[in-house]
Amino acid sequence: MSANLRLYGYWRSSAAYRVRIALNLKGLAYETQAVHLLRDGGEQHGAAYRAINPQQLIPSLQDGERTITQSMAIMEYLDETRPAPALLPPDPVARARVRGLALVVACDVHPLGNLRVLQYLEAQYAADAEQRAEWSRHWIGAGFDALEQMLAGHAETGRYCHGDTPGLADACLVPQVYNALRWKLPMDGYPTIRRIHAACNELEAFRQAAPEAQPDAVP
Repeated sequence: MSANLRLYGYWRSSAAYRVRIALNLKGLAYETQAVHLLRDGGEQHGAAYRAINPQQLIPSLQDGERTITQSMAIMEYLDETRPAPALLPPDPVARARVRGLALVVACDVHPLGNLRVLQYLEAQYAADAEQRAEWSRHWIGAGFDALEQMLAGHAETGRYCHGDTPGLADACLVPQVYNALRWKLPMDGYPTIRRIHAACNELEAFRQAAPEAQPDAVP
């Protein structure tokens, strides 16, 4: 197994943020390759990056000669190829719960606030900055309304989303909270989410993955 890991990402991409957390939780060294999503119309649309990822989305992870796309696939690939420490619990029921929590964010919330969706709203429907912000707050809030209940009402919720070890669900939750704060979503109604978010950010693996800690971060 090659140890040469290269992550194509962007400092403020929540999907890339997830993968950085996963890599850090596993203690894996990796090279960062920044793909600026706004410069020159978006570097992700250039021929060089399209050859890596035809979807023109980030992140992409190169592991030696292999290229893996989609953040959830990347994190599960890392868990299968470098099992310890695990991002998913061993029990099938627990694994399904963690995946379910993660997918609330990755499949139901995040895609609706993705850059290309916001750009489409602006280009096709003349949505101004405040309308795009309200769109983002609405869909993050809808997801967090459900996620708060799923976490607060479950016996397996511990210091983190599942028990007292951070894993896949936490790697998805923390970047989405970052987005919620960026779009100024009121967080008072989500005490469990806020508690888990704070616990995660006490860990170096999460702090080092934060957008502002990335070499391509814009002040």
